[in-house]
Amino acid sequence: MSAPEFRVLDHVEYGTVQQVSPLIRRVIAENPSKFTYKGTGTYIIGRRDVVVIDPGPLLDAHRDALRTALEGDRVRAILVTHCHADHSPLAAWLHDETGALTFGFGPHPRPEPGTEPVEPPDDGVEIEESTDHDFVPDQAVVDGDLVVSTSQLTMRAVHTPGHTSNHTCWSLDEESALFTGDHVMGWSTTVVSPPDGDMGAYIDSLRLVARRNDAMLWPTHGPPRDDGRAFVESLVEHRLERESGVLAAVRDGRNLIPDIVNLLYADVRVELHRPAGRSVWSHLVKLVNDGRVAVDGGGPASLDATYRAV
Repeated sequence: MSAPEFRVLDHVEYGTVQQVSPLIRRVIAENPSKFTYKGTGTYIIGRRDVVVIDPGPLLDAHRDALRTALEGDRVRAILVTHCHADHSPLAAWLHDETGALTFGFGPHPRPEPGTEPVEPPDDGVEIEESTDHDFVPDQAVVDGDLVVSTSQLTMRAVHTPGHTSNHTCWSLDEESALFTGDHVMGWSTTVVSPPDGDMGAYIDSLRLVARRNDAMLWPTHGPPRDDGRAFVESLVEHRLERESGVLAAVRDGRNLIPDIVNLLYADVRVELHRPAGRSVWSHLVKLVNDGRVAVDGGGPASLDATYRAV
């Protein structure tokens, strides 16, 4: 299977609300970056009696745009896909403003003391998104929970761990639509960074989404996908091809993550090798868990471990 074919988002007008389907409006925050593409897309679902998905980052302009977009609406629920700082922080403001309850799988777990990876000296390269540890949903959900049921909207939780352990997509039955947060993005692959990011869980969650075969996938970043099943299957194939490359490198005697990165990312700028190392680490965690690679001396897979094929 060929590599995933990504799409571009048409021209973005920040601070405005766009009707993108009969039941869906979108407001894009002006926070473009290598993690957010052109910005965080906050979705407003329904007419008058509405649901908001991923209120977004703490930007006054985005808050004001949401307030304007929601004039005349009653916010019934606030759904959060996960707790990165470009997705959940404005949920607290919107809850205070409207009284609507927040829903999510749960807060982002704080790392146990001593479990954070040892990183090389800071080179100014961001390796993952910052986390909103303050977000705790009013209503915790599990996979399959019916979170909204009205005459116009039926929405359910679809737990999709991998990008983060609490990542949750939200389905809209009326349009056979799935709001995929960062689990599936139309413009790029998704960052899977241990210790909370889990490549094995991520691939399993991708397969779950492919089996659903929704008519439309709406990512928080980037354009929608109307070819969801084929596209998600290509994402799985891409990850498995990368896993095969990591395994082959270890079998070839490349026992340290920097050595594997130098081989597999030879055509990538050197300043991006550190974040690439996190991706290789996530694959090695999966390979160790699958019993195909081992850590010399035992212990968990880590950034500075020495690996060997089993």
